[in-house]
Amino acid sequence: MDLQTLGKAISTLRQQNGVSQLKMAEHLGISRATINALENGRSGDVGIRKVMAILDYLGKELAIRDKSPFPTLEELRDGQ
Repeated sequence: MDLQTLGKAISTLRQQNGVSQLKMAEHLGISRATINALENGRSGDVGIRKVMAILDYLGKELAIRDKSPFPTLEELRDGQ
């Protein structure tokens, strides 16, 4: 998953939970601009701890798994 895909997923989750960027930023102690940049795939310097805090706030977690030799649904959809 690249930064842009992660950002879109975070944006979707945030909106599904009815949370504004400002509310999430205030709760997590992260600037709204940082969250906006992450959601738009523009911030390559967001630390992993901030990403994990955002995902935790949204009820998700970051997981590492073995790479499958089979393409993911996203890869098939994108023609990769």
